[in-house]
Amino acid sequence: MPESPEVQALVEDLGTRLAGREITDVDVVEFRAAKTRTRPPSSLRGERVSGATRHGKHVDLAVGDAQHLVVSLGRHGWARYANGETDESVADAPPTLVVLAFDDGTVVELTDAGDWVSLGCFVVDDPKDVPAVSKLGPDPADPGFTREDFDRVVAGRRKQVKAVLQEQESIAGVGNAYSDEILHLAKVSPVAHAAALTEGELDRLFEATVGTVRGAIERQRGVPIDQLKAAKVASMRVHGRAGETCPACGDTVLDFSFASTTAQYCPTCQTGGEHLPLRAAE
Repeated sequence: MPESPEVQALVEDLGTRLAGREITDVDVVEFRAAKTRTRPPSSLRGERVSGATRHGKHVDLAVGDAQHLVVSLGRHGWARYANGETDESVADAPPTLVVLAFDDGTVVELTDAGDWVSLGCFVVDDPKDVPAVSKLGPDPADPGFTREDFDRVVAGRRKQVKAVLQEQESIAGVGNAYSDEILHLAKVSPVAHAAALTEGELDRLFEATVGTVRGAIERQRGVPIDQLKAAKVASMRVHGRAGETCPACGDTVLDFSFASTTAQYCPTCQTGGEHLPLRAAE
């Protein structure tokens, strides 16, 4: 799942390449990707892109005088540049759902690798016209994000802290991978309820949230967009590393079941040695 550091790198790359460029063609290959049916992406033909920004995990291309193409990347959505040959000749390459062509020959393909269509495109006057954007909580990548902002959405919540970190209405941009990294760095159990955290644990969790997100953004900045996923995987300390050695204490990183997916943690660093449950394979 794309998270804020990778999406930030993507929008910076798109902004550099596309600012000032005219959209010459739009091909919606998968009609379900167009979420504003009365204003389809094809309505943007002939308009120029003025810039790109990020809202949580959403890409926002400012187009024309006052329009926005907001792309919700969903669980498996992404973008790639076409260079005459599509990657669909490569085994396991994700299918293209929407194609945007520009006056300098640049072609951007919006892709989705999931079993269902999770990527969505919205043409709106204001990004907040997209329901998921309007509901976003504060973003830890924002220089103005404070401990007060953090406490307001985390402290006292009667909900597992990992779930709170991934709840976009609470904290924008964090998903399964970076929440694992944040909790490991903070030495907090992913299944602890936020309301049960001590002041010291909240201190560590705030610092880990800000440090992890901003540090990842700095690392990902400038990485080619087709290499961002690999760069993200390579940077993980515990996420996706079950069976490997914890870099902090030397214990073995373990899997545990969380919602409809699997996450990772270190029992020594985070749960006082307790092993969290992993549902049996079906």
